[in-house]
Amino acid sequence: MSHLHIPDGILPGWLIMSGWLLTALILAFSIYRTKSTELKRKIPLIGIISALMIVCMTIPIVPIAYHINLSVIAGIILGPAVAFISIFIVDLIIAMFGHGGITVVGLNTVVVGAEAFIGFYLFQLFMIIIGRDSIMWSSGLAAVIALIISTSILVGVVYMSQVNPEIVIGIEGDNPTEVTNEGNIPDQLIKGINIKSFAKTILILLGIGWLLEGIITAFIIKYVSRVRPDLLFPQRT
Repeated sequence: MSHLHIPDGILPGWLIMSGWLLTALILAFSIYRTKSTELKRKIPLIGIISALMIVCMTIPIVPIAYHINLSVIAGIILGPAVAFISIFIVDLIIAMFGHGGITVVGLNTVVVGAEAFIGFYLFQLFMIIIGRDSIMWSSGLAAVIALIISTSILVGVVYMSQVNPEIVIGIEGDNPTEVTNEGNIPDQLIKGINIKSFAKTILILLGIGWLLEGIITAFIIKYVSRVRPDLLFPQRT
């Protein structure tokens, strides 16, 4: 679940703009690299996979605060370029449902898009190293590793934001203008986020989720390889 569930008005402007700029550049490159005939052929797949991603990303697994992304599946089936377009559409739609702010759509697209990109190329690599008979292992491992890397990127984004938590949760009132320690606020809140504690919490909570998504990815890709192998290995058709 490498997704920033952060409302608008929290992250610094430079970070938000960087996310949107990077997303715009990658989208332009993805559209440029994707042939018009290929894009038209994959439009139905984009719709189906985007719909599945929206459903999965809006259903949390409560005990571990995790939701399935299906981003690696999107990368493997659609290819990294088309998957990035799909992920942008998904992030924009779920932001309208309050699943993170509109302003962080750019950052979320970059982070989740990284999962699709990394997952696709890891899947191709594992298929070569392990062999095509081990498609479940290849797709499952690709999903887990891609999620670990993208979550690390998410932690890096949170660290770069350097947001004061007491301002975010309104400790100083409705209109805080300065940070003080008159209300016995813990020092770690005054100094900003403790990135080590945050990273440890994220890694512990999401470890189970990564394994779960890896298993789901493995079974879905295995099923697709049986019913529509041309989606995974178009060179065979």
